[in-house]
Amino acid sequence: VQLVESGGGLVQPGGSLRLSCAASGFTFSSYGMSWYRQVSGKERELVAGITSGGGTTNYEDSVKGRFTISRDDVRNTVYLQMNSLKPEDTAMYYCKATRVVLLKRYTYWGQGTQVTVSS
Repeated sequence: VQLVESGGGLVQPGGSLRLSCAASGFTFSSYGMSWYRQVSGKERELVAGITSGGGTTNYEDSVKGRFTISRDDVRNTVYLQMNSLKPEDTAMYYCKATRVVLLKRYTYWGQGTQVTVSS
């Protein structure tokens, strides 16, 4: 099982980035996918999530209207489009895959990609 994030980097305030998370080794379409972020010394927080099939999305309040999560079940990839970036969006961003089968939870994490918003 692998989740590989990419697309992070340094961007100026107001700029945009598109994160990608490529999945392999499991049935991607059956998993809910989400993006989390973590600042050193703080807890990891949920940024956005999307259900298997893509029918429902949810967002942390501070990113609503600026970030968009989407998935491509043919390419086994989940995306996070981030617009109007702010310095407080600076963090390590991780993708997570989750599925519950017969009350057993299966969870996989990627290694993270750094996003830095600074002038």
